[in-house]
Amino acid sequence: MQDAHGWRLEESIGSGTIIDPDGTILTCAHVVADFQSTKAVVRGKIKSKTPLPAARLGSSSRLQPGDWVVALGCPLSLQNTVTAGIVSCVDRKSSDLGLGGLRREYLQTDCAINQGNSGGPLVNLDGEIIGVNVMKVRNADGLSFAVPIDSVVKIVDNFKRNGRVVRPWLGLKMLDLNPMIISQLKEKSSTFPDVRKGVLVPMVTPGSPAEQAGFRPGDVVVEFGGRPVESIKEIIDIMGDKVGVPFKVLVKRANNVTATLTVIPEEADASR
Repeated sequence: MQDAHGWRLEESIGSGTIIDPDGTILTCAHVVADFQSTKAVVRGKIKSKTPLPAARLGSSSRLQPGDWVVALGCPLSLQNTVTAGIVSCVDRKSSDLGLGGLRREYLQTDCAINQGNSGGPLVNLDGEIIGVNVMKVRNADGLSFAVPIDSVVKIVDNFKRNGRVVRPWLGLKMLDLNPMIISQLKEKSSTFPDVRKGVLVPMVTPGSPAEQAGFRPGDVVVEFGGRPVESIKEIIDIMGDKVGVPFKVLVKRANNVTATLTVIPEEADASR
């Protein structure tokens, strides 16, 4: 828990799901983290003489608003609690929720979520995990959020390969472009490049890999790693966990000047 004087120790409750017969449990970082050191507390694996039952992982990419979903967990320590609802939004951005730091997209549902649900599974009607419940809006009904399972799978793979989550860092502030934003930018400046889609770079961090690669504020990224892009999510997906690997980037600049840059991501610092 956090009060005006900083973090203080409190008993924590949360939920989790066995996703591998060897006892691997999927949950939320804030359920198991020691906030005094911001490091996860390692308690050891479950020991079982026989393989454990494991939940099936589904795909969050096929979800649509209106799909029925079920949340499982132990809210307020009431174990094996099940609530149902629908998917309200499949790509609620962290910026929409006023969350800083790493850009994320969440599944928004109207399932009843309370303290203790964190880390529990959000499943489809086939019983497959399609998300991990992480938070709700206080003093509001029907506003709950989960991390999509497609994103979770990438994090799990990172842990298996590297023993930690590796996130590339470019040092760019980015903005997805749409026709309305492009129209407004063209009204503001007649030199804005003629693009129908892409990712705008409003700011470049000094000393960052992006600055060293030659990025400038006002650049519009239209290709990354040899593939056309029109969203920040696509750029993040292309980079994956590749750190120290060069990527070719095609940008458009004022007066339709085109430039090809080579950027080499660094590993993100958690303090950034």
